[in-house]
Formats: sequence, structure tokens, C-alpha cells
Amino acid sequence: MMIGLMGSGKTTAGRLIAEALGLPFTDSDQYLQEKYGATSAPIAAREGKEALHRYEAEHVLEELAGEPKVIAAAASTLENAEVRAAMRKAFVVWVDADDAVLAERMRTSKHRPDYDPREMRARRETFFREVSDLICDVGVLTPEQVRDRVLAEMGLPGVDRD
Repeated sequence: MMIGLMGSGKTTAGRLIAEALGLPFTDSDQYLQEKYGATSAPIAAREGKEALHRYEAEHVLEELAGEPKVIAAAASTLENAEVRAAMRKAFVVWVDADDAVLAERMRTSKHRPDYDPREMRARRETFFREVSDLICDVGVLTPEQVRDRVLAEMGLPGVDRD
């Protein structure tokens, strides 16, 4: 399970980890697109943030109840106590970086133009700390290094780089 604020690289590192583990990968944008016909920003504009956050929580709960996979969870899901309780059964990796790094990564994104990592961190950092088994600083680690740290933490061999 990958958690982190927008711009932290949950999807990029999550895909690498899934590939290394031979597991499927899923993220909230893919889920939202398939089930609700849009990604987060259009859903929030169309139905409101509460509906979006409900759908994102639904994604995590459905995926955790299914077959093993690597899940990139939207940061909003951590505000849901039921989701946090369900995450305790998973190996949870928090990918994080300084607010300035995250803000820069999201500057050109169409996800949420009003994104303020400081505000999101203030609301969610306690929850991230509560559920995470491993924290990776993506301000200094590449997605491949995140993958390798996760595999090492799980006691698995690294990826062969021939």
C-alpha cells in the first residue's frame, strides 16, 4: 500500500513495486476513471469533495478486501477511520518529501490547481504516521530506490539490473 500527498510519486513507485512483486497495481485515478468516468479533479468539480473522498475510500476498502496487490491510495483516504483500520492489515509505505518539492511537482498538474501541501500535511500527517510501516523521502530517493527499500524492508531480494 502506497500513501502520500499529491506529487509524492505513489503511482510511479507503486508500479515498480508491483512489477517486482509480480502483483497487480491499482491507484485511485485509475479506479475513479473506470468506475465513475473521470479522475479526481472533474469528480470534485461535478459532485463535490465529499463525494470524491467517499469514492477514494471505497477504492481502498474494495482493493484491500480482494486479492493481494499494490494499491496507491489517495491521501484523503487517511482521514477515514475505517480505511485506516483496514490499512493495518497491509504493508504501508509513506512516500513523502518537503512541501516545496511536492508543490513544485504539482505546479503544472491539472489534478488540483489550488493544491497546498502544507495545508494537506497539517490535516493528514498524524494519520500517515499512524498507519505507515516505512517512510521514504522521495525528495532524495528515486522511485527505483523506493522500490529497493521496500523490497529490503520486506526481506525480499532486490531487482536484478542487468
